[in-house]
Amino acid sequence: MESLKELYKIGMGPSSSHTMGPRKAADAFNRQYPAAVSFKVFLYGSLAATGKGHLTDFTIKEAFYPKPVEIVWEYNTFLPKHPNALRLQALDKAGHIMGDKVFYSIGGGAIRDDENFGQQLNNIYPHHSMEEILEYTSQKRMLLWEYVEECEGADIWDYLETVWKTMQATMNRGLEKRGVLPGSLNLERKARRYLYKAENSPQYLRRMNNLFAYALACAEENASGGVVVTAPTCGSCGVVPAVCRLVQEICEFEDNTIIRALGTASLFGNMAKANASISGAEVGCQGEVGVACAMAAAATCQLEGADNRRIAYAAEMGLEHHLGLTCDPVDGLVQIPCIERNALAASRALDCATYALMSDGDNRVSYDDVLATMMQTGLDMNKDYRETARGGLARFFKEKVLRIKGDAK
Repeated sequence: MESLKELYKIGMGPSSSHTMGPRKAADAFNRQYPAAVSFKVFLYGSLAATGKGHLTDFTIKEAFYPKPVEIVWEYNTFLPKHPNALRLQALDKAGHIMGDKVFYSIGGGAIRDDENFGQQLNNIYPHHSMEEILEYTSQKRMLLWEYVEECEGADIWDYLETVWKTMQATMNRGLEKRGVLPGSLNLERKARRYLYKAENSPQYLRRMNNLFAYALACAEENASGGVVVTAPTCGSCGVVPAVCRLVQEICEFEDNTIIRALGTASLFGNMAKANASISGAEVGCQGEVGVACAMAAAATCQLEGADNRRIAYAAEMGLEHHLGLTCDPVDGLVQIPCIERNALAASRALDCATYALMSDGDNRVSYDDVLATMMQTGLDMNKDYRETARGGLARFFKEKVLRIKGDAK
């Protein structure tokens, strides 16, 4: 597996695969061809289908500015290696092609080209499954966060401190803002209102309402193009921070304790990225919100004092009970149902952690099993349910809007 620095990325929303990844590819290509006069970019498959709602064209043009860019939307063309593909061409003054390269945005802001597709570029973890990690840490009598430190080095905690501070800053901004999110849906920001209601709720409801407010704050900041941390993606960025903040407030943990939990959570996100997928265009939202729930459940279970096997059990449940979840963003925006899903997955993560803590840690389905299941489920899923905005909620919402407009006439 790669370093957790490749999992927790700090960048601009609203989409790690549709915004951060293409921007990274465009920046690299631009540096490679400084003499180019203009550029032409072909967006394929899911990048084309939901690219406008995800600001893919905007971020690419921004990367090449002030040079002109022509965007070609290939909605019905899917390249065989990954549904998120883009071809970049550098042109000279006469319009002749100086350079031509295909990139794949594979999820979580990571990109690959034809030469390194399918490769882990920065392998620092020696084990290839969660069961191997659990056996190794058991033999060494080592906690999961200690395993992270052994593989990453002690300076990883400085990076995770920055990650945690960024997550907190994102939540705080989201909790302060009012108004409507950008885009065609005119969706109202709700985090601030939920926080106010939480403060005025009965004690038994206050904590859950706070959790919802924190998750909404991150997800709404992401939807508005704000700075977020991929955990494991932009679209699922609210789950882990919300859970960690709530548990910290309840238990009065120091930041170092939370940071270690983020280290443990990264193992489960990294394993999903290495052995399955965190790309909604490849496996649906089970790979984004489902994996985020697994990560948050693992972090919470550790904070509650569980051993490694119970932590793994919590993560397994977090993902297992999101299996089959489709990625169907209404109007191609990372808003409906994405924002609500962050809040509800945060709640489920707490439930999974508590359930696992009460168990003996001996469950029949392993985290490795559920990752293999998730990947196969995603491959079996109709492509309309994998971040194209052509199926599921996106389809029926669009049909409803068209019907209402027709009735109005």
